[in-house]
Amino acid sequence: MNQLIISAATEGEVNPLMPNLWEMGVVLVGFLILLFIVVKFVVPMFEKTFAERAEAIEGGIAKAEKAQAEASAALEEYKQQLTDARTEANRIREEARAEGAQILADLKEKAAVESARITAQAHAQIESERQAAVVSLRSEVGTLATTLAGRIVGESLNDDERAARVVDRFLADLESQNAGAAK
Repeated sequence: MNQLIISAATEGEVNPLMPNLWEMGVVLVGFLILLFIVVKFVVPMFEKTFAERAEAIEGGIAKAEKAQAEASAALEEYKQQLTDARTEANRIREEARAEGAQILADLKEKAAVESARITAQAHAQIESERQAAVVSLRSEVGTLATTLAGRIVGESLNDDERAARVVDRFLADLESQNAGAAK
């Protein structure tokens, strides 16, 4: 059977295995027209879209890098401001401590001065009260001494001048005895 088909094909009839040249030419022309249209119109649109997307991506990357750089700069500025603020806070704290120590020293000094003044005033008051007591005691001792001496002697020693001399002499003797005993 194969033999039959091959012999029939060779006798002048059209061979179905051999392509028709006219069909090949028409398909080739159609393919070239389609290729021309694709190259002329479709490929440039694809390239334009690709370029736009690539540009958008690169622009986005550039914007992201710029934003990252700005964020880094802002972070550094923030860190610097934070460091400056901490330094300033430490300086203010140290100034406050120094000022507190100075105020405390001033208050201690004022207290010491006031204490010395009060002590001096108390000593002066005590001395004036002692002097007043001495004067009062002298007059009382003098009166008692003259009264006692008058009773011992048996006569009145009411003469003020004489009584004053006797009292002064008596007190001088007492002071000299006290001074001698103290040595």
